[in-house]
Amino acid sequence: MNNSTHTFPQEQLSKKQLRRKTLLSFLIFVVLGAGAWALFSSVKNAPKDDGASKPLRSVLSTNESIFSSVFSSKKLVKEYPVSAAAKAVRVNGSDGLEDAVDTADWRLHVVKQNGDTLTLTLADIKKLPKKDIVFDFKCIEGWSQVTHWAGVSLKTFLETYGLTAESKMNYVGLQTPNKKYYVGIDMPSAVQEQTILCYEMNGAQLPLNQGYPLRLIIPVKYGVKHLKRIGTMYFSNSKPPDFWAERGYDYYAGH
Repeated sequence: MNNSTHTFPQEQLSKKQLRRKTLLSFLIFVVLGAGAWALFSSVKNAPKDDGASKPLRSVLSTNESIFSSVFSSKKLVKEYPVSAAAKAVRVNGSDGLEDAVDTADWRLHVVKQNGDTLTLTLADIKKLPKKDIVFDFKCIEGWSQVTHWAGVSLKTFLETYGLTAESKMNYVGLQTPNKKYYVGIDMPSAVQEQTILCYEMNGAQLPLNQGYPLRLIIPVKYGVKHLKRIGTMYFSNSKPPDFWAERGYDYYAGH
């Protein structure tokens, strides 16, 4: 066995060559650093578009176009057994829940395309077929939790109340009764069969801090789209106002 140690030829630099290489490396570092700072300043100081700089909003819009083009309402998110659901369910915000809710007077107002408004009680909604879903609820803050919800499929709701023309529009808009929180949702995600108008959590009535009496559960979206305490539903072919998108966040918010 040959135990000889191999050595590799090493470049021998003169002091002049070493200074030249050092200077070249420094210049490259300065140029790249200046370019990065110029790009950062350009994005930071660009005009705003819905709370985000225009270049960032353009990137978010491009991402939305890509993801929405490959989205299928028939593709389901993973579901879990009820036994896997958390008992202590995390709360992902309370925007729109500042005011007390009068459970006797609460109504869901559905504004139709022709301007008519359906006014429904929770009892009306509970007459429709009940659907349970246990899935991994994801928050934009970075946490997720397997949780159990129940209500009526939004797709079934639209079909039951003859909202066929409305379901062919591009977006659904939702807002709380006090209009302080609002979301816009693309129709393909809204009619995905796991999206529900939810009135139960872990087999019991929704708690106040989880959106009693009625909230949206839409498993294909991050939690910011799961609007709590729905007051009004309406339809549009253009993007409805969206609370977090107006503050610079992604409008689509799908995952």
